[in-house]
Amino acid sequence: MLSVICESPGVLRHEDRELPVRADGEVLLRVRRVGICGTDMHIYSGNQPYLQYPRVMGHELSATVVEADPGAHVTSGDTVYVMPYLSCGHCIACRQGKTNCCVNIRVLGVHSDGALTEYLSVPAQFVHRAEGVTLDQAAMLEFLAIGAHAVRRADVSAGQRILVVGAGPIGMAAMLFANLRGASVTCLDTRADRLAFCREHFAVSTVQAGSNDVEDLSALTDGEFFDVVFDATGNIKAMNRGFAFIAHGGKYVLISIVPGEITFSDPEFHKREATLLGSRNATAEDFETVLEAMRAGRIPDKALNTHRMSLSDVPTEFPKLLEPGRTVVKALVEC
Repeated sequence: MLSVICESPGVLRHEDRELPVRADGEVLLRVRRVGICGTDMHIYSGNQPYLQYPRVMGHELSATVVEADPGAHVTSGDTVYVMPYLSCGHCIACRQGKTNCCVNIRVLGVHSDGALTEYLSVPAQFVHRAEGVTLDQAAMLEFLAIGAHAVRRADVSAGQRILVVGAGPIGMAAMLFANLRGASVTCLDTRADRLAFCREHFAVSTVQAGSNDVEDLSALTDGEFFDVVFDATGNIKAMNRGFAFIAHGGKYVLISIVPGEITFSDPEFHKREATLLGSRNATAEDFETVLEAMRAGRIPDKALNTHRMSLSDVPTEFPKLLEPGRTVVKALVEC
């Protein structure tokens, strides 16, 4: 079967691999679509903190079932999505239902080989029917679920002022689900094209990051700033700077992850009685939230899917996604 390997930072190549052998309790899948996300970009660029090379990337996927155990909840021919966070089920996080931050987590495409391949065998508990959505939509569930999880973690409510810093796919997902909760959403980003996309497809105000952005954000909120600030930049300077945008009594949610240390002024943080939250991955509840919104037509998924390529073209086409001016939101690989 055809697979695409990230051999080392900046190096992608084809490899012909043996078909995976399905173990008991696993589901053999024919991969159909794979979403390319920021994690894959970081792997390719060499700045993903949890990874060893070589690696088959790809953790946003839809597939059809080839084979499963008799009596399993999925059967041959079913269209499915995969929760790519392979949790252990027994650690302190899993016992609390927080499988998204399992102590022993293995994420497909990061800790183990992922979906940029034709066939994949996955433990059955992580495979779910994609009822009422297309293959394209099912491959977009995961990144949208990350945004939905962050919004749920912050307990966003109607009427709150929300700032999303970073207008990439994860930031857009946070905007979408904050909007669906009735919040007033503002997006801050350096890129005018991304801000224009957000204005067109989401009900948000936008501010371009620059020398006057603090004054602009202050003016939008009568000087009070934001009840919840989400960082989705993956940029340590932006993450440190975001503390200044929290309203008194507000929350700061770090969806981003960077290899480094986050620092902030304790007097400024303390006087606000601010809350700092990490938000990692998503749970089954968040995937269901996204599915419900998709089925109701509340997700502009066709607009989000800005680029496509075939699996065989990934080594040549993937690097182009990082080129300036491409305005990539979500690229889908057709397998």
